[in-house]
Amino acid sequence: MPTAPTNRTLQDRRSAVDRYNFHGIHPHVRFGTASDRYAGWLGQIYPEDVYAQQVSSRTRTLQGQSFEERQVPVASVRDYFKHFEVLELDFTFYRPLLEEGDPSSSYFVLSKYLDHAPDDAAFLLKAPQQFFARTLRRKGNYVENPDFLDAEAYIETFHEPAVELVGDRLDGIIFQQEYQRVADSPSPSENVERLDTFFSTLPNDAQVHLELRSEHLLSSGYFDWLNARGLGFVFSHWTWLPAIREQWARCGERFTAANDQGIARLLTPRNTKYADAYAEAYPFDAPVPALSETEQAHKMVLDTTALAYRAEAENALLNVVANNRAWGNAPDLARTIAHRILDEEEKRS
Repeated sequence: MPTAPTNRTLQDRRSAVDRYNFHGIHPHVRFGTASDRYAGWLGQIYPEDVYAQQVSSRTRTLQGQSFEERQVPVASVRDYFKHFEVLELDFTFYRPLLEEGDPSSSYFVLSKYLDHAPDDAAFLLKAPQQFFARTLRRKGNYVENPDFLDAEAYIETFHEPAVELVGDRLDGIIFQQEYQRVADSPSPSENVERLDTFFSTLPNDAQVHLELRSEHLLSSGYFDWLNARGLGFVFSHWTWLPAIREQWARCGERFTAANDQGIARLLTPRNTKYADAYAEAYPFDAPVPALSETEQAHKMVLDTTALAYRAEAENALLNVVANNRAWGNAPDLARTIAHRILDEEEKRS
């Protein structure tokens, strides 16, 4: 399901990319980011004369180090979509939309996004970890999650209100599961059985994509199951996962989602922990050579470009979701990949 073909020249599209305008760069690719309200993007995505005086801040502590997180208001999403075509929202990962029958803070924040976003905006929502994490961190320890794979609770508190609230602008729901050691997880076949019990009961009114962060669970049986169920596999460039090119080979060189969309989430450098990548990338306003000028980063760009052309070959649509932690600045990562895609198009023309 490609987007509308573009009749702009290659040079026009390159000029747009240099302005961080990623609309219509390639009919089989949409560019977006994981979260959006970074004040580090002022002057790049968000006009400084509009938002410089509207920045809020909070302190975040990671591994004993404090960071001032500076954010522009939710209303900035209208400017975000002047540059990007899709947005992944991750605050829904931490709380469902309903709690004890009442709207939660996530519900109200999502409502604000919808109030300010254009009618043709496309959103990817992360499903609450409450229903897909085997264990949860509580008071410094990991404990068994009593709501793991509770389909009824998931449907009632997240799925149904999300579909009702977001409507046609909901382009997919991402289920992200935490890393698990082999000794702490079921076998690959047992995992598929348990997941099937859950996902077979969900309504089919929203495309679902899965990101399992345990390499040993990415078996051929798992990918066959995804394909049979029409569930999307998330190609994730993340700490403990194999490279995207290996993920593509393992999944049988196919996109498995029923709506013919794929997602590539470019999150952290491989073999680099979240906190370390965050500290390196902060304050997210420019590419950081220690992240962006490595052999690994070069391969990430090439792998994503190759995936884009696999999407073209299969008449699919690839959502490229960039994260600050993978590069230092997500818009610049998107720009680098967009130019690489256009380089390849020029070679093929």
